[in-house]
Amino acid sequence: MLGLAAAAKRGERDDRPLAGRSVALIFEKPSTRTRVSFEVGIHQLGGHAVVLSGRDMQLGRGETVADTARVLSRYVDAIMLRTDSDAKLRELAEHATVPVINGLTDASHPCQIMADVLTFEEHRGPIAGQTVAWCGDGNNVARSLIQAAARLGFALRLATPEALRPPQALLDWARAEGAEVTLTDDPAAAVAGARCVVTDTWVSMSDDPNSQRHNLLMPYRVDSALMAKAAPDAIFMHCLPAHRGEEVTAEVIDGPRSVVFDEAENRLHAQKGVLLWALGAG
Repeated sequence: MLGLAAAAKRGERDDRPLAGRSVALIFEKPSTRTRVSFEVGIHQLGGHAVVLSGRDMQLGRGETVADTARVLSRYVDAIMLRTDSDAKLRELAEHATVPVINGLTDASHPCQIMADVLTFEEHRGPIAGQTVAWCGDGNNVARSLIQAAARLGFALRLATPEALRPPQALLDWARAEGAEVTLTDDPAAAVAGARCVVTDTWVSMSDDPNSQRHNLLMPYRVDSALMAKAAPDAIFMHCLPAHRGEEVTAEVIDGPRSVVFDEAENRLHAQKGVLLWALGAG
């Protein structure tokens, strides 16, 4: 998929491989990057996107996920779901007869990590054997980063408060797969010598903004002093949207080491890679 994404960005194909194909894009959570990147990507590949929200579907009025999957499978060639329920995604995939794409769940965000890896390799070469540092909540993005470390062979250091660490079962799986994943509550230790520093917003769309999360995460803010501990050529990533002054300072995210807008652009190319692979059009 990463190879297909990189090829799509290089413009190596000028045909319309998804001509005559339709993809349902279901958004149970609001979106900017996911919606636009998928919708534009499908259009550029020659396909047709059908964008649906909970208000547009009987799923929001009591129809089962299984029935929704079966019905949509009769109409479209693939389904993308962005939801706050990983169980719902799995149920949709179980009952659909067309490919189901994970646009985001409460447990993972693989499309984002594909864009992150593509961005790293554009700026710093192959990610295998490199060290990536994560600072902040052990959330869905961090969990997908753990899975990527196991598959792609980079070392991952996660600096997270103990109360917000990723599930132990995921860490055990990754280590059994040979991944070098280290947990610490010391951001400086995680970042030391890393080629890439990554963070995310402290409060997602489903979190209580008045929770104690901010107090727990304050020591994990990425600022210039923390970035100075990374490798001299380290880059900074953030999946956006960002809250300057919270998880990252403006001088870092708007500074010369930040590649966040390249990263955002690469969501488009990553989605193309996923679509081409899922629909056998690569």
